[in-house]
Formats: sequence, structure tokens, C-alpha cells
Amino acid sequence: MAEEITCDLLVAGSGAAGLAAAVVAAHRGLRVVVAEKADVIGGTTAWSGGWIWAPGNPVCAAGGVAEEPGAARAYLEAVQGNAFNDELVDAFLEAAPEMVGFFERETALQFEPGLKIPDTYSHLPGAGMGGRSVIAKPYEAKGLGAALALLRRPMRETSFMGMTIQAGPDLRAFMTVLRAPRSALYVSRRMVRHLWDLARHGRGMQLRNGNALAARLMRSALDRGVELRTGHALQGLLTEAGAVVGARLALCSGEVTVKARRGVVLACGGYPHDTARRTATFPRPETHAALAVPEATGDGLQAGEAAGGRQTEALAGPAALCPVSEVRWPDGTRGTFPHIIDRGKPGVIGVLANGQRFCNEGLGYHDYVTALLAATPEDATPESWLICDHRFIRRYGLGITRPAPLPLRPWLRAGYLTRAATPEALARACGIDPAGLAATIATFNAGAVRGEDPAFGRGTTPYMRLQGDPDHGPNPCVAPLAHAPFYAVRVIPGSFGTFAGLVTDGAARVLGPEGRPVPGLYAAGTDMASVMGGHYPAGGINLGPALTFGFIAGRHASGEQP
Repeated sequence: MAEEITCDLLVAGSGAAGLAAAVVAAHRGLRVVVAEKADVIGGTTAWSGGWIWAPGNPVCAAGGVAEEPGAARAYLEAVQGNAFNDELVDAFLEAAPEMVGFFERETALQFEPGLKIPDTYSHLPGAGMGGRSVIAKPYEAKGLGAALALLRRPMRETSFMGMTIQAGPDLRAFMTVLRAPRSALYVSRRMVRHLWDLARHGRGMQLRNGNALAARLMRSALDRGVELRTGHALQGLLTEAGAVVGARLALCSGEVTVKARRGVVLACGGYPHDTARRTATFPRPETHAALAVPEATGDGLQAGEAAGGRQTEALAGPAALCPVSEVRWPDGTRGTFPHIIDRGKPGVIGVLANGQRFCNEGLGYHDYVTALLAATPEDATPESWLICDHRFIRRYGLGITRPAPLPLRPWLRAGYLTRAATPEALARACGIDPAGLAATIATFNAGAVRGEDPAFGRGTTPYMRLQGDPDHGPNPCVAPLAHAPFYAVRVIPGSFGTFAGLVTDGAARVLGPEGRPVPGLYAAGTDMASVMGGHYPAGGINLGPALTFGFIAGRHASGEQP
């Protein structure tokens, strides 16, 4: 017999957007149920880098960075152009500081400021040079108690033996472990503690990045009495007289009917693993690797459309793109590694099969893939190779290959990494034009010895310089490839998640075909059409709006108007 339950608000999905909506609504007195398709909580958020773009937030203001009125709006308008949606942008910019302040004051979600993280396009009006980003403070997993078993573990490819490493001082210590005694001491302590945790608990307990964000949101939800139901997949919405009043959830053992007096929030993670929808909306979908959790198969969009909502067609791009490499693990499993950090370091270039560079490797990850797709003929596979020398790979690593003292040989044996004594030999091993690659490296090196990149201007903006190596000069982003042997990793288009969600208004309400809200139906996160218009103006533009519109949805469902 099917189970029937009643609540005030049902939230479908347990990533940042869903948990934010649940915590806010429960804080305001609503009985909230979170239904998660997977057997664990956290969604793709738990795999993410965890940075949150929230202009004007009080955490950065307390750190001494004041937001100039109207600057963030001007910046988004300059980036988005015709895709600019003033209602969504204004709602986001007004509520983002309130969201950060609410969680900081009222919940277990506490933040550290990103005071020196610039926006991607610093040449545009209103671009910020720092102070628009926050990240969840590291979290001791024991704070979840028995509920820790429900937290999704970090992504295997971006953690080290299950240990999350946070961009900033934490990552820098690991990158300089052989060159700085203080770094060696710090890393030794972290590793000893992590190995102890693995032996005692079977997992890392020092949570950082998106895993810390998911854990802190989960703790906040439990503190407010939110009911977390894992293994409950959204099957469809219940409607009465055109209003959404609940949903049907599927379990292995049957079905649950949920009656929700205040409606339903869709936060199922978009459609990165919905093959049909991705084929219909993605450029070159045949070569694409999603970094999202496998449960993100478009359930929220399908349910929203059945209830009268519609997927947006008004964005500049359908997804948050990122260059990725494919990883084959010794146990036979496969994974995907996002190339976020390595491209900006001095001494690496990205080339096509003709051996030629095609973009400024130090710009944003979204820009790299956009340029790759634009440079690839329709009858060719969109692929590139990151090329470096021995000095680079031992100092910074390349992809999942870690810097010294960790060995290269396992990744050479696995075929992930290719090595050769000369650029020409490396090119032949990879299927790249040998003469083209040799000429490209020679041309690049001629400028790089002076710290210059005449072709693309690496290292000419604050964003690029932040991605570089502050210990390398005169340009932290440029160095010649001159120390044999040489290495390559094949890189293809990937994405963190989808942008093309359901059309909503500024209150996160799903809109029907005539532009009127579907009563009782909200969408947030990647189930909602991106407020960024299909662009990627800064790091954290996925999680920032996800938390903010989850906050807005929970507030609106509880009857509180902004």
C-alpha cells in the first residue's frame, strides 16, 4: 500500500538550492520534507569547489571590502548583453547579501570571505577585484553525528585519498610542500590526521569546499527539524485546479504520496545526464562529459513541464562549461577530472589536433570550452591537449597527475598521461600534427622567456594573475616549455551543470506559457533558468544563485515577502 504523508513544503533535491529552501522555510515554522533521489545527501554541491558568488555580502564587508552600489548589476549587464534579465538579476543582487547574513546568523552554515578573488572579466564596467565571494568554513564531520552516513562523499578525482583541499592557503601548502618548511609541516599534520580518520571512520572528517557546504546545510536542516528522505525519486507533481499541491515519489519498495500545503520546490540538479534533453540543447553533445552526480537526469524539469512550466530558450549557452579529461582508475572505473587550476599556471599551453593554440588558457574554464567548440570544424571531434614540460608537471601537476613527490608512472601506465623526449615525438604519440606543435612551442617560448604572450595575453588581468604562480616572474602565468621530457593530457568539453532550467520570476516561482506563476511551484538551482543568462562571469555563479533563490523560494513559500 502506498504511503501518504502531509507537510507544508516539499523540496525535491538536496543540493545547495534544495537545502537552502528547506532550512529557510523550516526556520519560519513550516514542516518541510526533503526528497532526495540518491541514497546520500548533497547532490553535485557536495562535489563542487564550494565558492559562492554573492556581491555585497556582509562577510566580505566585515573583512573590509565594500561593494559599490550598482557595480555588480552593471557588470552582469555588460557580461550578459541581450540575455540580461533585469527581474532575476535584481532579485538575486538584493537577496544574496540577505541570504549570506541569514545563514551566518541563524544556522550552522558559517563562511570565510574571498577578499582577493576578482571577477573573470576585469576589463568590463563594474567588475569586482575581490570581496564578492564566500566559501563555507571547514567543518568537522563528527558534527553530523549518525547522519554523517547520509552525506555524499567528495568527488574521487578532485580529492586526495578522499581528503578535500581548499583553494587558497590550504592548496598552496600542498603545492609548495617540497619548497617551504612551513608547508611541509602543515601538510604532514593534515595527512596524519586524515590517515587516522580513514583508519577510524573510513572517510575524511576534515570537510572543505562543497562537501563542507553540504554538511553545514545538512546540519542546519536537521537542527530545524527538516525531514530528510533519501532514495525518494520525484515521479510527478500533484495538482488541483491548476495549483501544485504535492508530488508522487518513487522508492525501491513502492510509492509515497506527499501532500504539501505550501507547494513544491524543484531542485533536482538540472539535466546533465538526461541524454535526450542534452542532445536537443547542447552544442556537440556527442563529446561531452558531465561533472554532475549521476542522479541529475532532468526529473525536476520533466515534472515542472508537466505542471505547466517551460524550459528556457533565451540563454547564451545551456550549461556551465569546463574542460575535462577522462580518468581510468586501476579498479576499472572511469571518472572525469575538471581542469580548473592547471591551465593558468606558467609553462602550459592548450592546442588542437593541428598543434596550434586556440585561446587564452588562463581565462575562465567556461571560456576555454567555448573557444574549443568555436575552433573545431563540424566534421571533427572537439578535443584539445594540454602540453607542458617536466619542470611544470613536477611543480604543479597536470590534471589528476599530482606534483612531486607523488609519482607520474601510474598515470603513464594508465594512458592518462603521454610523455615523449621532444615536442614532435609527443605530437605523434597523441595524434597531433608534429610540425604544428613544434612551431607553436617555439613561437610561444620566444615570448615566454620575457614573460609575454603576444598571441593571447596570458597574465594581463587580475583574474588570470590569481590563477598563476605568485612566486614566478615576471609574469605569474607565462613560462617557456623548455625542460624535456614533455607531457600531454587530452581534454574535451565538460560541464559542472546545466543553465537551461525552468523559466521563473524573481520569487523563484515557475512560470507557465503565458508568463503567469504556476501556483505552489518553485524552482531553484539548476532546475531554474540561470540568472547569469548562460554566461560565466565569476567563480561561484552556480552556487551563489542556487543558495539565493533557494532562500527566496523558502521565504516566499512561508508567506514572507521580501
